[in-house]
Amino acid sequence: MSKIALVDDDRNILTSVAMTLEAEGFEVETYNDGQAALDAFNKKLPDMAVLDIKMPRMDGMDLLQRLRQKTQMPVIFLTSKDDEIDEVLGLRMGADDYVKKPFSQRLLVERIRALLRRQEAVSGETVATTPETKVMERGNLRMDPLRHAVSWKGDDVSLTVTEFLLLQALAQRPGFVKSRDQLMDVAYDDQVYVDDRTIDSHIKRLRKKMRSVDSDFSAIETLYGIGYRYNEE
Repeated sequence: MSKIALVDDDRNILTSVAMTLEAEGFEVETYNDGQAALDAFNKKLPDMAVLDIKMPRMDGMDLLQRLRQKTQMPVIFLTSKDDEIDEVLGLRMGADDYVKKPFSQRLLVERIRALLRRQEAVSGETVATTPETKVMERGNLRMDPLRHAVSWKGDDVSLTVTEFLLLQALAQRPGFVKSRDQLMDVAYDDQVYVDDRTIDSHIKRLRKKMRSVDSDFSAIETLYGIGYRYNEE
């Protein structure tokens, strides 16, 4: 049973979403501000966190930043209708997905399930050995899907589930272009719609992480209006 942490200062949302998730078989913990959640996470991490952005004491952005210092567990942001800047910033900081308020609880459940499936896949817990799960080396890049481990020129790089899957999809066929639609299919289930900006934000975050260990990293090329390509270095 996966444990989901809900963090939101709206008690109505906490109550209704918790009831829905529990009915779907999840174990749920609820917190009405970021500091309370962080205190609990420092003792034991859940399998996934769903965070509101605007909260008292500690907002979702600050909480995500602190979480990413210690864990790559999946995180979904809840954002207000007009918070496009917050959405992009959250993805660049390492959130895996976002859902806009007001939202369909069924949509949120589907996104949670999709993200947990991806987390399970890259952890190797239930995945048979296939070409997609074998260690892959492409020049300076080394990826071990069963251990969710990535290194560049021997230096470890910590990636979220979504970032890992996008990099894997690009690096599997160096020189070949992947459109944004193709990358969406890799990172999201068919029933979950995301726009181009979401994929672009993930790629920007991925590049930033790779450049944190190598400032000259340029293996991921943008082809404007087309998509992205991995060039083996």
